[in-house]
Amino acid sequence: MESKQVVTTVDHTSSPDYYQDGATKQVLTKKDLNKMVWRSLLLQASFNYERMQAAGWLYSILPGLKKIHKNKHDLSESMKSHMEFFNTHPFLVNIIMGIVLALEEKKQNRNTIRAIRVAMMGPLGGIGDALFWLTLLPICVGIGASLGQDGNPMGAVIFLLIFNAVHFALRFGLMHYGYSAGTNAISSLKENTKKVAHAASIVGLTVVGALIASFVKLESSLVIHAGKAKIALQKDVLDKLMPNLLPLAYTLLMYYLLKKGFSPVKLIIITVIIGIIGKIPFPFGTIL
Repeated sequence: MESKQVVTTVDHTSSPDYYQDGATKQVLTKKDLNKMVWRSLLLQASFNYERMQAAGWLYSILPGLKKIHKNKHDLSESMKSHMEFFNTHPFLVNIIMGIVLALEEKKQNRNTIRAIRVAMMGPLGGIGDALFWLTLLPICVGIGASLGQDGNPMGAVIFLLIFNAVHFALRFGLMHYGYSAGTNAISSLKENTKKVAHAASIVGLTVVGALIASFVKLESSLVIHAGKAKIALQKDVLDKLMPNLLPLAYTLLMYYLLKKGFSPVKLIIITVIIGIIGKIPFPFGTIL
């Protein structure tokens, strides 16, 4: 009885990871990269709850994909891959764009490109929040608001100039760094991600503390009478314990209530009510 050997062949050309045109060549220029940075400003223009920023992500890198993939099949499969779920911090997306474009140019396996894109978007989202919303924004707002309180109409302009100078410098710088470093940038990011996030959080909390002391105005005008002695609650007690103790305590109270599920609108109403009650003239004087 003869044994028959069955040989199975796999048609790789039907696989979405297969490139019909496998030739690699550096085709993207600095002008191309800069153009895609400007397009990335629309990253969230088509935001939705199914794929988040996917449409904006594809729109941002599409000029690069068209220049890299002249073969229609390769371009189509690449575009399908990049329309998958994507969500990261919009100010730091450009380093992912640069790395992904470098990998596309080298015709790397699409599963590899997909894995790198997914692996980077989460950590950069956390770093971006710490860098921008907890650090840069409070600092810039503090500078602009201080100028505005002094009657300088340029306060708002200064705020916008400082914030966007850092913002756009990072966008363009990270795009070119990601593209030139390619996959080598990933190991560097892994090493420094925790350090950057930790340092940004410390700076951000320091700035928030300074803003509380500068912008939260809460004092007590209550005077306690003990026989012939008069003790000013604010001047003689609270300020000697710690300057700006009431603003700090009230801010921590608002933070606690926010964590307990109180909406910002409710907290504003509570603040208004406390302010009104504090100014009511009681027999012993006003509280605030």
